[in-house]
Amino acid sequence: MTPFIRSAAAVLATLLPATGLAADSGTALTIYSSTRPGAIPPELLRGSLGGAAIPGYAMVRQQRELTLERGRNSARFSDVAALIDPTTVSFESLTDPAGTRVLAQNFQFDLVNSQKLLEKYIDRRIRIDQVRGSSTESFVGTLLSTTGGLMLKLDDGSIQTLPHNAGVRLPELPGGLITRPTLVWDLETARAGQHATRVSYQTGGLTWWADYNLTLREGAEANSCALDVAAWVSIVNRSGASYNDAKLKLVAGDVQRIQPQPQTYAAPVGRSAMAMEMSAKGFEEKSFFEYHLYTLGRPTTLPDNSTQQLELFPAARAVPCEKTLVYAGAAGLRPHGSPATDRNYGVSGNKKVDVYLGFKSGKEQNMGMPLPAGRIRVSKLDDADGTLEFIGEDSIDHTPRNEQVLVKLGSAFDVVGERRQVNFSVDSSRKTMTEEFEVKLRNQKKETVTVMVKENLYRWTNWNIGSKTHDYRKDDARTVTFPVKVAAGAEAVVRYSVTYTW
Repeated sequence: MTPFIRSAAAVLATLLPATGLAADSGTALTIYSSTRPGAIPPELLRGSLGGAAIPGYAMVRQQRELTLERGRNSARFSDVAALIDPTTVSFESLTDPAGTRVLAQNFQFDLVNSQKLLEKYIDRRIRIDQVRGSSTESFVGTLLSTTGGLMLKLDDGSIQTLPHNAGVRLPELPGGLITRPTLVWDLETARAGQHATRVSYQTGGLTWWADYNLTLREGAEANSCALDVAAWVSIVNRSGASYNDAKLKLVAGDVQRIQPQPQTYAAPVGRSAMAMEMSAKGFEEKSFFEYHLYTLGRPTTLPDNSTQQLELFPAARAVPCEKTLVYAGAAGLRPHGSPATDRNYGVSGNKKVDVYLGFKSGKEQNMGMPLPAGRIRVSKLDDADGTLEFIGEDSIDHTPRNEQVLVKLGSAFDVVGERRQVNFSVDSSRKTMTEEFEVKLRNQKKETVTVMVKENLYRWTNWNIGSKTHDYRKDDARTVTFPVKVAAGAEAVVRYSVTYTW
């Protein structure tokens, strides 16, 4: 006799087998990320976003042994990802590739749950046990409805309503429901016996990104410093399947992919486990087409509903860096389709002086490796108690080796800027416009600093710098920078005029 089960949810627990791939399944994963660096919400790490909302995908390849008869066969693969794209599925026999072919394939995903299970028993006899205080009352009859509770027609013809959390006894799992997503193939083979087969498909619900932890040590010379750079890969799996002892590859680069129309998905809460792995056999990097491929030198396990961190490369020590102060009083303004002759355009500016760290990803700088897109967090050692204190973070895009990396940490507390328009004139007949600016920098620190005053020449594309108090460099077609030294406790003033013509 079927033992009593307290609820429909408990029925499911007894019917569902354990999930996860067999250890010898020969699983390989290549994960692609469409995550914008530094834009990972905490809900993704905690598992409260649905798998369909994960910004990435993966190619999954699995090898399994099948016993086939000569002629037509039906093969079923369970333990596949719930977010599989059925149009990407491929099946091949490694034992007899020429003599085995796929006649039809389908993806079955009508998974059993409490509601579906009960709906299959409408108009069928079931038994329900309802706990009332210290006693239990049993009801046997025909299930009429599961909407808003359970409605039962008893043997005497009366109708009994019960809550959904009543104990339900069901004799079996009805047909038409499956416990796990399943791929089904209609195969034809000329060879009977054991076949080594390989299945590959694309699935959503997986993504990865890089996290960089930098430790800053300031040097003896002004603005000089050194960094210890540690790099980690964070991998999220919400695909609906677990991957045990899988060969893992990560692709860094902007891979073109047709995107479906955005939809709104439910956000079921899943359990999340954070794991960390360290081993001598880490990631090996190589160029792959126009991208970079990172292959993990050991098998790894990615459980469903988990976030895992793996070391991307060994920590790089004593990477030379430079601290830079930048004042951009009119950042973000750009020329219009015609000259901006309104004298008030762009007059107001900010007072913040931003702090940047710059370093190069070259071998001579103790790195010599490409950096996948990710978030950079910077900490500095407090000599008073030997603790690391967080001082800022930024994100970087995919960066090749031997390229400059610039990290914005925040704004300086003791250095401020002030920008104001001194003169402005327009001669419409000659199609000229002249503007003069004054930039003041005040340094309340105890040492001299150098501030890069970045001026955006936003009124028109044709311009010429006239009078100036400091030398400048031309950064691009509309930007110039004045390097300015400001003594401790002092003020420095930059003044220049620019003439636009059209």
